[in-house]
Amino acid sequence: MKKTFIFAILLFIGISSFFACQDDLDDIEVPKELKINDFIWKGLNLYYYWQADVTDLSDSRFANQGELNAYLNGFSSPEDLFYSLLNNYPNTDRFSVIFSDYTVLEGVLSGNTANNGVDYQLLRKAEGSDEVFGWVRYIIPNSDASSKDIRRGDIFYAVNGTPLNVNNYRELLAGQNYTLNLADYDSGNITPNSRSVALTKTDLAENPILINKVLTYDTHKIGYLMYNGFYGEYDNNLNAVFGQFRAEGVTDLVLDLRYNSGGAVKSATYLASMITGQFNGQVFAKQQWNAKIEDYFNDNDPEQLINRFSNSIGGNAINSLNLTKVYILTSKSTASSSELVINGLKPYIEVVQIGDVTVGKNVGSVTLYDSPSFGKQGRSNRHKYAMQPICFKIVNSAGFGEYQNGISPPTPQPENLGDLGVLGEPTEPLLSMAISQITNAGRRRMQQPDKTFEPFKDRKSMQRFGTEMYIDKVPDGIKDFFKF
Repeated sequence: MKKTFIFAILLFIGISSFFACQDDLDDIEVPKELKINDFIWKGLNLYYYWQADVTDLSDSRFANQGELNAYLNGFSSPEDLFYSLLNNYPNTDRFSVIFSDYTVLEGVLSGNTANNGVDYQLLRKAEGSDEVFGWVRYIIPNSDASSKDIRRGDIFYAVNGTPLNVNNYRELLAGQNYTLNLADYDSGNITPNSRSVALTKTDLAENPILINKVLTYDTHKIGYLMYNGFYGEYDNNLNAVFGQFRAEGVTDLVLDLRYNSGGAVKSATYLASMITGQFNGQVFAKQQWNAKIEDYFNDNDPEQLINRFSNSIGGNAINSLNLTKVYILTSKSTASSSELVINGLKPYIEVVQIGDVTVGKNVGSVTLYDSPSFGKQGRSNRHKYAMQPICFKIVNSAGFGEYQNGISPPTPQPENLGDLGVLGEPTEPLLSMAISQITNAGRRRMQQPDKTFEPFKDRKSMQRFGTEMYIDKVPDGIKDFFKF
């Protein structure tokens, strides 16, 4: 009896000690040197769209903070951890990014970058060639380039005298100051000339509204808008343009998104509301998140998954045109929120697409900071890391969002270096095609290029997170519901 009693006491002590050890493990704090890595793992575990497909992000991967700490300690940098956790990077997920300084990220999201004002595209000189050259798509107003002898259509083959190729282009074009060596374009041939332009990057806020005008053809008043980025700071400026269109009695709209790589989902929703107006309150787009966040939203606040047509911006009435057809110009640089406008409008009005196939970015992100809620408020003052992981896929009101290979016009019409024209002028080839369809003047045939070049990169795609689609803040309530 005495032995049995002693055994029971020892068993009780052993079990108590075991659970005490477990409690100690659960109470283990995150070492200071692992704080950034801890933020990265927990943010991706909660919000990453492909979280269920990444073994090391599984909810059951680590039993406690101690195990997680041991795992996080195995990475040499926060960047190494971040990219190791992405789903089949860079194939399936080629868009998620991390920044060591969130002020740089915030600048990109608002259109503020170190920029000399030359917006360009790089092309391969021949199929499969390592040699590339650039052509100027447009010049940003009030930039260094706007005061220099360089314009749309100019060709450059070298930087600081060094010919561009697929291995050196990024380093050559990353400098604060550099000289572009120009070339002539003749029947598909790139021939260096003696011209060069010295350029300097400054902190530049690019107004995405590059051109807006009204063209009159008999009974047609055609509004033309070249819109190059969805930046929330310019939503009211955009609304003012549509107010001008409405005041002038615009009957048709040509929306030029060929160089628009995307931006804020909210701004895209506002633009769609300005084009229409008759669908206020109806579904423009729906976000699809990972399974556990979808479950949370569906049980608690399903409206946070929906983007609806609106009739106001911050209490100011939206100037809507109530159109039933819109003409949209695209290229292989048209991405994310630009594609969202096309796809979101299609269930409601006729969308006539002119130009080339788009990028195919049907997924979006949100900025995650190291804070208790992963939002901007209360973020850590020990570092400036922030990440912009893909968190959702977006579909239209009909549930369609499978355009990951791009959205194609009926007849692709890529821009021709031998016949570029002046942006905004009725003779510019893509705008001319739209005008001819609006006025029933017969389909304008674009001049066939002397040579077709393979696109390589462009200025915006070279920026980290340059082809973005994002919501402006983390949804409310989620962090409080999920606990590690």
